[in-house]
Amino acid sequence: MKKSSLALLALGTFSSATVFAQTASPSTLAPVTITGNPLGATDLIAPAAQYSGVELLFRSQTTIGETLDGTPGVASTYFGPNASRPIIRGLDGDRVRILSNGGSVADVSSLSYDHAVTADPLSVQRIEVLRGPGALLYGGNAVGGVVNVLDSRIAREALFDAKGGVIGKVDLGAATGNAERSAALMLDGGNDRFALHVDAFERTTDDLAVPVDLACSKPGASTVARAICNSASSTRGAAVGGSLFFAKGYLGASVSQFSSNYGTVAEDEVTIDMKSQRYAIDGALQSLEGPVQSIKLHWGQSDYAHTEFEGAMTGTVFKSNGQDLRLEARHARLGPLEGVIGMQVETSDFSAAGEEAFAPFSQTRQTAAFMYEELGFRWGRVSGGARLENVEVQSYGNPDVDRFVVGTRSFQPGSYALGALWNVAPTWQLTSNLAYSQRAPKDYELFANGAHIATNAYEIGDPSLGLEKSTNLDIGAQWKNGANRFAVSGFVNQFDNYIAQVATGVQEGGLDAYVYAQVKAEFTGLEASSNLRLLEGGQTLDLELRGDTVRARNSNTGQALPRIAPMRLGATLVWAQGPWTARLGANHSAAQTDVPDGQNSTKAYTLWNVSAAYSMKVGPTQVLWFAKLENITDALAYSASSILTQTAPGKAPMPGRTAKLGVRWSF
Repeated sequence: MKKSSLALLALGTFSSATVFAQTASPSTLAPVTITGNPLGATDLIAPAAQYSGVELLFRSQTTIGETLDGTPGVASTYFGPNASRPIIRGLDGDRVRILSNGGSVADVSSLSYDHAVTADPLSVQRIEVLRGPGALLYGGNAVGGVVNVLDSRIAREALFDAKGGVIGKVDLGAATGNAERSAALMLDGGNDRFALHVDAFERTTDDLAVPVDLACSKPGASTVARAICNSASSTRGAAVGGSLFFAKGYLGASVSQFSSNYGTVAEDEVTIDMKSQRYAIDGALQSLEGPVQSIKLHWGQSDYAHTEFEGAMTGTVFKSNGQDLRLEARHARLGPLEGVIGMQVETSDFSAAGEEAFAPFSQTRQTAAFMYEELGFRWGRVSGGARLENVEVQSYGNPDVDRFVVGTRSFQPGSYALGALWNVAPTWQLTSNLAYSQRAPKDYELFANGAHIATNAYEIGDPSLGLEKSTNLDIGAQWKNGANRFAVSGFVNQFDNYIAQVATGVQEGGLDAYVYAQVKAEFTGLEASSNLRLLEGGQTLDLELRGDTVRARNSNTGQALPRIAPMRLGATLVWAQGPWTARLGANHSAAQTDVPDGQNSTKAYTLWNVSAAYSMKVGPTQVLWFAKLENITDALAYSASSILTQTAPGKAPMPGRTAKLGVRWSF
């Protein structure tokens, strides 16, 4: 759908929908955190964060990784403005699990830094972040944490009464810096027996402006410009869904499409055309009698294709087809004990064809059984559980080349966890978590053998790799008194055999060769956030403070591990009066000099930001106008956690000064 057509459709639908909105129920989906606790507890034992509504709107960037960057404990891979994946507590790639409504996302964003996540903040209603091991519920490849992207495509409770109604929202935005133009539409309708959903979005950008002159060899582009060469993009998506409600549950289904065409930024003439189609079914039986109180079912299938073009010529084509099935049952209380048991089955078929096919055709099958239990006391809660998996990774080689090992490896990972929450006082809580996790090596870690341009390396897998094992201890404290709050947590994560890329000292095909090998590693860190109410009455003024630091070492060599964000500090003043809100803040990143031998360090920088919003009633609808200015001083900054800082030094700085205007109609 063309941008102008989408905007006209959104405005036209908005005009007609206001007639029906008068009969719509004001209720919306209740924001329930499902990632950190399957029992629905609001006070989580594990460190977690969530963004939704206006807060998510103000944080929203062009990628999920950049949207979450700056959350205590969360950085991003920043492969330019179009491909960015979250890094949690120094761990990235296959150690951070990205979910869609609690189900697996079968893209290949963990395979390479230039592969984008198949989700856009424009289509998201809520993002949950679980810091620390989520392996207990979501597998060994969630040892760093979990990012759960939620939408309303499958309604899990009735939005309206028997009379029915329609609700929705329209977002329109425009920005300087990358000349962004964006539009999104969401509609939900139905009654107390059924719900229907439709959404669509589109975003287009030009090359991203930066505060330094950069060379560019892309045909038709300026040879030198204050912009990142080949960073333009065009992203769009749409979805339909529906749910049926009955006395003790619901059953729903959805189908969604996502596509993105963007430049890789590492190579001036290489663009990527990515397409994904996802089908999902969700259902639940609730308020049951007997030993089982409720049952939840999730099934999803994703078809993913990623084609790299070198100019007009087709280069490497990556494809992934995956399915996941998840079943959870909550048992009846046994005194103070409550919990869930469940099973999960995932399959993934991967292929890469072309010159940069550094990994073979492969299939990964994973089955798992898990349990999570909580014991309640007057003073708090104790949690515990286990997850046992069977993972089979099979390499089929490649029909066009014979350099890949063909074979099958089987693994039986196990993960175990204990946690506790202590209500020390009415305003104080202490938490602790101890987890032991095992992760099966990925197909590329076992069988890779080829040039990987995104990492500027020739990568070689090791078919003899064993399970990656880690022990994580997390201790935290929280205080809350009205609008005032404070939270701090510290962690130590020790790996017995961390899978790292180790330099061989030789070259293959003109690139330095790296082999996947297992080493001892340790990650330690501290995260803190607070809110202090400075002014209260007819207007409010709050001071938000945040900070984090991570230290990661290869215990075998004593050297730092690569791509670790430096110490970061942030502060924001938040003012509100009636329909007005405004924010003024700064994010400071220290210099990162603790890097492996031979790698580039990064300088310290501070980015200033300001934003404002005005909310108004227009008949039965709510209109929110907002504006924000980011990197006010146009500071030059480079990301320490981006591979481009090492493989393409100076080529991809952080965005320069950018202004954005937008409006959201809710009805």
